[in-house]
Amino acid sequence: MKGLVLEAKWDPRPEYALSEWEKQTGKAISGNMVWRHPKLGVRQWEDPKLGPNDVLIAVKACGVCGSDMHFYETDSDGYILYPGLTKFPTILGHEFSGKVVEVGKNVTSLKVGDMVTVEEMIWCGRCIPCRNGFFNHCANLEELGFTIPGAFAEYIAVDEKFCWKIDAIAERFGDEKKAYEVGALTEPSAVSYNAMFNRAGGFKPGHYVSVFGAGPIGLAAIGLAKAAGAGMIVAFEVSPQRRELAKLVGAEYVYDPREVKPSEVMMELSKGEGFNFHVEAAGAPELVLPEVEKALAINAKVTLIGRAAQKVPMYFELFQIRRSQIFGSQGHSCDENFPNVIRMVAAGRLDLSPIITARYKLDDVVQAIDKSRDRSDGKIMVSPS
Repeated sequence: MKGLVLEAKWDPRPEYALSEWEKQTGKAISGNMVWRHPKLGVRQWEDPKLGPNDVLIAVKACGVCGSDMHFYETDSDGYILYPGLTKFPTILGHEFSGKVVEVGKNVTSLKVGDMVTVEEMIWCGRCIPCRNGFFNHCANLEELGFTIPGAFAEYIAVDEKFCWKIDAIAERFGDEKKAYEVGALTEPSAVSYNAMFNRAGGFKPGHYVSVFGAGPIGLAAIGLAKAAGAGMIVAFEVSPQRRELAKLVGAEYVYDPREVKPSEVMMELSKGEGFNFHVEAAGAPELVLPEVEKALAINAKVTLIGRAAQKVPMYFELFQIRRSQIFGSQGHSCDENFPNVIRMVAAGRLDLSPIITARYKLDDVVQAIDKSRDRSDGKIMVSPS
């Protein structure tokens, strides 16, 4: 089959001390410290092998994620920008949906013809973090499109336990192709849902919400905040195209953070009270958090979703006197994230279909990822089969 394969050189930076685990597994915990000179191309890859608990999925839609772009982009020394768990070569792509075309002998929850979307984080269910319910922090974690073959391919095989049916989405939209595209948005939406409502515990209807960064994760956060009853949503985004998308999915106020001081904007809009809930989805905490600190309402929450290999100075005194909390978040598994996002879409309370602004075929996926570098699109969608 054909797939988008990324290859890179294992060349740890001189200052980076590899762990024994990294040496044994060939996985980098911090990809940007290890992988150098990436090469990306569509080529032949061996067909997926179906295990007894697996389903074979014909991939119908797969979104381009910021992490895909950060595999493609490099720093001045030729290292990839993505700071997380990685192992190459592999097929990229992890925000996807498709049709089940074959099932393993032990599969009971799915059948041929089912429309599904799939979790990207392949947790073991046996390690201590998993046994304690922290699947996103599995000690034996594999990630589709990061450490094992992903979905910028014609087919992918995954355990049935990671699949979620999207029949209700298909019923909502009445169009199979659109249902697959919207279904592929479940994964990034679940990342925002997990950060906002599980890690940070959500906010009360009527609370004021700020979202920094209106890429797909930030746009999902805006849509979710609207659905959850935010009293006001303000977004900060440098791309003019994405600022328009932010308005489209629910932000009442949208600004270019280079042209205003976000803290002053939030304090003015809230008449000096500050904002109750802040979402960092820009991957620029060194710029975002100093502004957030100046606009914390009493008992405010800050949730971090954007990835950045940065140390950030923080003034904790402000968090103490404002009775505020900050939450780190990773992933999307467990805690009903996927099924609840699917339910919200099926009910018409969350519709992110307008953020799909470009479509490509599998043969042109490198061009699609290159296009994502200008940060002008909402979600770029690829149709592999």
